[in-house]
Amino acid sequence: MFLRSLAVLVAANVMNNRVAPRLAPLTSAVATAALVAMARRTGVSWQELGFEHGRRGAAAGGALAAAVAAGYTAGIAIPRTRPLFHDERALSLSRARALEEALLQVPVGTVLLEEVGFRGALYGMLRRTRGTAAATAVSSALFGLWHILPAIDMARANPALGALTAGESPSHLDTARVVAGSVVSTAAAGVLFCELRRRAGLLAPTLLHISTNSLGYLYARLAAPPKD
Repeated sequence: MFLRSLAVLVAANVMNNRVAPRLAPLTSAVATAALVAMARRTGVSWQELGFEHGRRGAAAGGALAAAVAAGYTAGIAIPRTRPLFHDERALSLSRARALEEALLQVPVGTVLLEEVGFRGALYGMLRRTRGTAAATAVSSALFGLWHILPAIDMARANPALGALTAGESPSHLDTARVVAGSVVSTAAAGVLFCELRRRAGLLAPTLLHISTNSLGYLYARLAAPPKD
């Protein structure tokens, strides 16, 4: 069942990043339902899936979301870090499309599947058979690899990230470095999210995840250089 879960995640990743990105909310909802059904068939309870500690999760997640907003505000206020928020994927969108991304595509198309898939179903199945440490390590490593395709797009859309790796215009090697850095950093974030999920249920990492991604669209616009 674990390998079947991985197959579902791989298919959803390709669909959402290459085949039909605008249909990501539908794809992710279907994939999430399939993963939950698979986990339940192996005997994983709703509590083991992370559907618990609602109030604690809301409080922790809300506080972390506020910290993200504060960090982003500081980031665009500092000239040296402001270019890192310049993302052509966000800046090329109309206001309506940006709102769609922030309010629909991110929460449903991205975060729902990633949190329930990696911190819910995979984590729950692994923890039941292999223990907490293995569940955290494996689900977080897979979460890092999950971000290869999005990282390629990010490197192309945000030249400042590629230039950081070599101090010049980004090349294919710089893109590879950005991708490798994204895999490592998101795997590390996965460890944090797993710990949040263990202590406060799925709601805490979900709120942190949504704020990190959705607020990126707002701050990309705030950090955009003035038009001539």
